[in-house]
Amino acid sequence: MGIVAGLDSSPDFTRIVVCDADSGAVLKQGYAPHPLESGEGGGRPADVDPQAWLLSLGEAAGGGLLEGVQAIGVSAQQNALVPLDSQGNTVRPAMPGGDKRTQAAAADLIDRLGGREAWAQAVGSVPQAMYPVTKLRWLARNEPEAAQRVALVLQAHDWLVWQLLGRPSRRTTDRGGASGTGYWSAASGSYRPDLVELALGHQAMLPEVLGPGDAAGTTPEGLIISAGTGETMAAAFGLGVRQGDAVVSLGASGSVMAVHHEALADPSGMITSLADATGMHLPVVHTLNAVRTLRGTADMLGLSGIEELSDLAMKSTPGSHGMVMLPYLEGEKTPNLPHTAGTLSGLRRESMKPEHLARAAFEGMLCGLGDAMDVLRGRGVEVRRIFLLGAAAELPAVQAAAPMLFGTQVVVPQPADYAALGAARQAAWALNGQLPQWQGAAAQVLEPGEELPVGQAVRQQFTAVREQTHPGAFDSVGA
Repeated sequence: MGIVAGLDSSPDFTRIVVCDADSGAVLKQGYAPHPLESGEGGGRPADVDPQAWLLSLGEAAGGGLLEGVQAIGVSAQQNALVPLDSQGNTVRPAMPGGDKRTQAAAADLIDRLGGREAWAQAVGSVPQAMYPVTKLRWLARNEPEAAQRVALVLQAHDWLVWQLLGRPSRRTTDRGGASGTGYWSAASGSYRPDLVELALGHQAMLPEVLGPGDAAGTTPEGLIISAGTGETMAAAFGLGVRQGDAVVSLGASGSVMAVHHEALADPSGMITSLADATGMHLPVVHTLNAVRTLRGTADMLGLSGIEELSDLAMKSTPGSHGMVMLPYLEGEKTPNLPHTAGTLSGLRRESMKPEHLARAAFEGMLCGLGDAMDVLRGRGVEVRRIFLLGAAAELPAVQAAAPMLFGTQVVVPQPADYAALGAARQAAWALNGQLPQWQGAAAQVLEPGEELPVGQAVRQQFTAVREQTHPGAFDSVGA
């Protein structure tokens, strides 16, 4: 019984959903952009005053949105570092999750611990630019005076939970958020404070890691605040994914994550071993090229956008008349080919038509994500059903090709604020003491059907070109 709220503080805005704690039915919603100044070139700012997150939260919750709410869950952008001094004040502005200044610091950390395998064994992932541990290393190298003052390290959802509770002496996080720091191991369920010292140059306090369903505390008004979690974990919880499910996200870059019963250490760095919000694990594999492949092809063909590219691709047939695109336009992370370029193979006079190039772009993007999924399957991760997310998931060319290329049922959920819904579901768990059995996302279900053998042939065609062009590119996975 009761009413709960889920708050999602993304890099650009705050969304709030108010839900019935038993059914998950959405009763009210709120939204507000973050009051942020644009960074260089009009993009997101390199540094953010976390007070902007609070101002956005307050605006989104205006008009009595939270009246009657008994518990709140918080989801927030992952990997945003909030360094605090011994008084709980920010040493410097927060460093957002997508910060790219820290790439050299990541390489430095890998070398300092003894290589990629050492990191994979220590915490289940190899440092990347976005990780908080890498940001701490950047801080020590570039702003040493600020680094010396760091006494406590929080992430965005940790900081917001702490603020909602009135800045108590107890600071908390959850397994999901902790697993993306680079100094907490999902396999052992414990921190590696030596890695914080390796990065920062000295020890710092870290938040207590709460278990699934635990509450971070109660406000003086009696409002329960749940543990909170990162956006990825909250979205998975809001979707209702379970073991046997994978989630394929189609953004400019792509990702494949799946629910698994154990953490996976991968010295190649292709698998990031995260924890979820329920006590399970979320191994993730990223690709650098997804929808950017479609946009680039649309530009090449002089089309107005990817919708028009999809219409054109539907005039072709599976296999694109033998044309194969390796979509490594920005280099690639999976496989690890950071300095390569894309490849277009199979050009014959009969295949050199716009519709076949359009189809090859969609098949190349999806086969690349299929390769990422195979990395997980190769480590024993079961995939029986795939949730396909992102605006591109609605395109007819994607929906026509995805089931046959992935070789399993594909679910395309209706657009919704799944991270906020996941945060609300976590709040209901903290309120009632048991995992709420909310109805899954409304969705369109696509089956591979009789086209499965055709899809397997297209995958084989893609794999043959990839192996010929980049032999042994996947040989190190799981080694």
